[in-house]
Amino acid sequence: MTDFGKTLRAVETSIPGLTLWDLPVHGDNRGWFKENWQRAKMVAAGLPDFGPVQNNISFNQAPGTLRGIHAEPWDKFISVGSGRIFGAWVDLRSGPTFGTVFTAEIDPSRAVFVPRGVGNAFQTLEPETVYVYLVNDHYSPGVGYPSLNPGDEALAIEWPIPLDRAEMSEKDRAQPPLSEVTPVPGPKTLVLGADGQLGRALRAAYAEAPHVEFATRAELDLCAPDLDSARRWRDYDTIVNAAAYTAVDAAETSEGRTAAWTVNVTGVAALARVATAHGITLVHVSSDYVFDGSAASPYREDDPLSPLGVYGQTKAAGDQLVSTVPRHYVVRTSWVVGEGRNFVQTMLSLAAKGVDPAVVDDQFGRLTFTSELARAVRHLTESRAPYGTYNVSGSGTERTWADIARRTFDLAGHDPRRVRGVSTAEYFSAATAPVAPRPARSVLDLGKIEATGFWPADMDETLTDYVRAATLHTQSV
Repeated sequence: MTDFGKTLRAVETSIPGLTLWDLPVHGDNRGWFKENWQRAKMVAAGLPDFGPVQNNISFNQAPGTLRGIHAEPWDKFISVGSGRIFGAWVDLRSGPTFGTVFTAEIDPSRAVFVPRGVGNAFQTLEPETVYVYLVNDHYSPGVGYPSLNPGDEALAIEWPIPLDRAEMSEKDRAQPPLSEVTPVPGPKTLVLGADGQLGRALRAAYAEAPHVEFATRAELDLCAPDLDSARRWRDYDTIVNAAAYTAVDAAETSEGRTAAWTVNVTGVAALARVATAHGITLVHVSSDYVFDGSAASPYREDDPLSPLGVYGQTKAAGDQLVSTVPRHYVVRTSWVVGEGRNFVQTMLSLAAKGVDPAVVDDQFGRLTFTSELARAVRHLTESRAPYGTYNVSGSGTERTWADIARRTFDLAGHDPRRVRGVSTAEYFSAATAPVAPRPARSVLDLGKIEATGFWPADMDETLTDYVRAATLHTQSV
């Protein structure tokens, strides 16, 4: 008999991600009514916003009808429209809970969310049972998935109606035991821009993670017309977009302007479309250049955008596109330093060659090392921090470029007084090619990401380690 008067709530189970749901059912002399699926209320109560695209109904004539155990490649929200079922779920995902079994009886006042990779089966307990389920991918002929024998002794499922009296298909009876099932791999992460400074840092950060794939622009072009079918996107949970056009000055030329908008806007729009369509978390790396640098205090994530040049305009446009993706992180950073050509490496080279550089001393900010940026990306995605925009840079006292140059000289054993501070205007006074306007202050407020439990390393400490490592490498070559 259906239980009336329940309050909507989720109940955790022994299988991670598998949740039972109590559903309010309202009955009177006419019968009963329930909201079988109510996105706003259920998401607020903790159900993943899994984006169902198909609704299926299974009518089962006789008690004892058994279907499963199947781990189709999609998430499901299962309920009953009439009658009762005994449900059985087996975790077939790779990991420590592989083989874990959970069972429960489901009537119209109860439902269950089944994450992808968990084997699903049910046995009807009443005649004319109506079994209803929402899924978040369309059925595709030929797509394989693991199935399991419901009678496998290793599972020890106590079916209410013995299997020798149950209505089952011959196909389900012939399925293999758990010992012969290949575990379902977890969803994959795709890192784009894998050959850039941040891409190389992300390779190091995920070196031990077999579920992470890396792609260069040559391997996956976001502007290609076949992007929608370039991968089986339902296999991915997260995309990290570390690809960008970053030639700030060249972006001010006619050719560079086109290239910047193509990569930073057109490509990002296509990526946002793919992420939205397939429920993928999109991590997008942004820049302090979306601001004009006139603020007296550190920039917060919700401060109005006001880019000065073409590069900043394209990054601001990309931020807005990514913000339309339901599951997104915009990681805004500044003054990036990593493996390869960068400001610190240039200063080390000049110091070693005996060159006394002139360096800008009227732009203020903080360095961001790619190792820290990669660590922040992994923290946000793995901790499941609230979606949105986060500032990420090194912590500590803000500096000018000249300050950082002097500190670099000093750490490398050279006289910091060799660095001469100049204004931005003086520095670029002899330039013959277009020069992009720079924000005068690029200091980012780090309070939001710190509230998630991520504490950016002190900029000076990381710079010290970076210079020492670079110096040792030079000495060993």
